[in-house]
Amino acid sequence: MKTLKPLFDYVLIEPLEKENTLPSGIVIPDSAQEKPQEGKVIATGPGKTDPKGDVKEMTVQEGDVVMFKKWGGTEVEVNGNDYLLIKEDDLLAIVD
Repeated sequence: MKTLKPLFDYVLIEPLEKENTLPSGIVIPDSAQEKPQEGKVIATGPGKTDPKGDVKEMTVQEGDVVMFKKWGGTEVEVNGNDYLLIKEDDLLAIVD
């Protein structure tokens, strides 16, 4: 069983699937759905290192639900599950 521990200021995110059925009951086919822009933080790296060598602490934590840029990140597959590996700079907000 593989595990991933992000490096530097990278964040491992599990994308949250959007509803594929409209309130009226119409089912949206996969080909017409947009990529998800929200996900749950699974793991974070230690943070970005500044020129002085100090590590800037990460803003997000494991378990946070975040909104990220539409085309940001790198898709990775671990143990049959799909994740995104995204730089903290590509995160837009923490969703409550």
